[in-house]
Amino acid sequence: MEAAVCAKKAIALSFAFYSRDHDPDLIAGASRVAVKVIEHLYSNWSPDTDLYSINVPLVPDVETHKIVYTHALQNYWTSGSSFEEVPATEGDQDPESHEAEIRQGEAIDGKSQNQITRHRHRHFKWAPKFGDIQKSIDAAPPGNDGWAIAQGFTSVTPLKANFMHATDVTLGELKLSSDVESSPNFPAKVEEPFLYALINHEDPYVQPLILSAFKKNLAPSSYRLISSPSDLPTPATPLVQITSYETLDFHHLMAHPTTSLANAYIIRKALIRKHWLSHTVSSWLSKHPNSILKDHVKPTPDFELDYAEFLDEALVEAYELHESFARNALLASNEETKKEWWILKPSMSDRGQGIRLFSSEDELRCIFEEWEADAPDSDADEESEPENSPITNTADGTKPGIMTSHLRHFVAQPYISPPLLLPSFQNRKFHIRSYVLCIGALRVYVYEEMLALFAAQPYVPPSSSLDLQIHLTNTCLQASESHDSVHLLSSLPLPEELYISIVDQIATTTGALFEAASRGQMVYFQTLPNAFEIFGVDWLVDAEGKAWLLEVNAFPDFKQSGDEGEGVVRGIWEAAVGIAVRGFFGMEERDADGTLGVREVMDVDLGRR
Repeated sequence: MEAAVCAKKAIALSFAFYSRDHDPDLIAGASRVAVKVIEHLYSNWSPDTDLYSINVPLVPDVETHKIVYTHALQNYWTSGSSFEEVPATEGDQDPESHEAEIRQGEAIDGKSQNQITRHRHRHFKWAPKFGDIQKSIDAAPPGNDGWAIAQGFTSVTPLKANFMHATDVTLGELKLSSDVESSPNFPAKVEEPFLYALINHEDPYVQPLILSAFKKNLAPSSYRLISSPSDLPTPATPLVQITSYETLDFHHLMAHPTTSLANAYIIRKALIRKHWLSHTVSSWLSKHPNSILKDHVKPTPDFELDYAEFLDEALVEAYELHESFARNALLASNEETKKEWWILKPSMSDRGQGIRLFSSEDELRCIFEEWEADAPDSDADEESEPENSPITNTADGTKPGIMTSHLRHFVAQPYISPPLLLPSFQNRKFHIRSYVLCIGALRVYVYEEMLALFAAQPYVPPSSSLDLQIHLTNTCLQASESHDSVHLLSSLPLPEELYISIVDQIATTTGALFEAASRGQMVYFQTLPNAFEIFGVDWLVDAEGKAWLLEVNAFPDFKQSGDEGEGVVRGIWEAAVGIAVRGFFGMEERDADGTLGVREVMDVDLGRR
């Protein structure tokens, strides 16, 4: 801390142990982890951090465990003082004090030794009750350093060299009065807020927009910000949680269904996992063949595969792919533009990871063979690449990577060609991002202002170029200096009739999609009356003006919206607070006059209200 307050880089290192019988191998492993972490932090120092606190657990295989950024655990010594008094002995007194005491006794004439008034020295030792720390860990949500150590992870906690102000601090002048009862500036009774809000979104782009939405829709005195459910006056006190999915206290949510609200449902894989989304739609259409989904969702084969050598077996039931491959094989060499193309997507990846284009089984096999060659345990030459591989680079010259944990479930989406193109935007391909607000069990709203996200390069068919900068519109894959990727859909030079048609198609299909998930997949989309969630739904419009569903994203990457789309993100959060938060806690919902910019596309009672 001394270095930190002197504006020097400082790192505090601790080793968490559970036994004093220390194993040298454990200490060696933990030390190697510590050295690597320190070297990384020193080379990648955050300008907003004064001190890093590192905690490494002395556990087996710690070098293979995760290293995670955490908050500091808010710990209290609830059992009493962390010091314990011990008996004082004469030997504990320093020589100078002892001599002074003797001299004092000699200087007193006519008094016996036992008549001398002495000061009794009290001695204490550091004796913390470590059970209190475990209580604090159990009461706090995941994400703190105590929780990380309990999981066997190494924790890294960035700190400032000061005590931070309380979350509920009130700024302004504090006026004192001798007559407290009569002073209007110092009320004798402090009223408690109506509800408490735990707002800690992981994206710094979104956090201030959520806080702004609360200020706009709730009176300042009606809520108080806290940092943990443990800060509540009582467990049943009204609470709204808006945090990352991993840090939501779902135990508290389920234990208090009438007073606790959270910004995510617990289970919604029927929509957000690509292979489950395909199954959700196909299953619904088998029972409701006239659903509008048949006109706005392409049949999407899904399959499981671990190794390229088993591709034939994996595609046994992928009839759409086999039929497409057969049609492509019949084309003459001068009919390349008529080829049917497919987009391979790992089902559990996001941000454009692992997306590939292919038009034949051989090309698909090349993709999997390349992934196997790039795997860390592969003996293949890292410089080699399968011949005729249809893989191309992203903006920074690298191949779009994929986490190996995602390599199991896949979907193959038909490539929609030709897409709607706009000459004033260099004929670049674009997709539409709509934000969907789901409330309780179940109302669904679509935010009517949408975003258009453009590819980096002008469009040409896949038969002419497989450069992913042409075909993928995900801004995560584009060069960081690109400033022309995101626009409001309403700002594009579209005929008014076409614009209205696109928005109407998206709104109507969204309602049908969430009905299919909530009614047809009730095990895999479990709505809760005390939850709401914002989804990012992606669409592609073809040259004929028809909107096609691409995918559904939970906890969408709002910062992709950039400055151009900040108003859209702000708007959907204002709708969430104005409708979901106010309505759940018994306040009149906003948007009676339509000023929040959302359109209700579904309202169904699923028996959980």
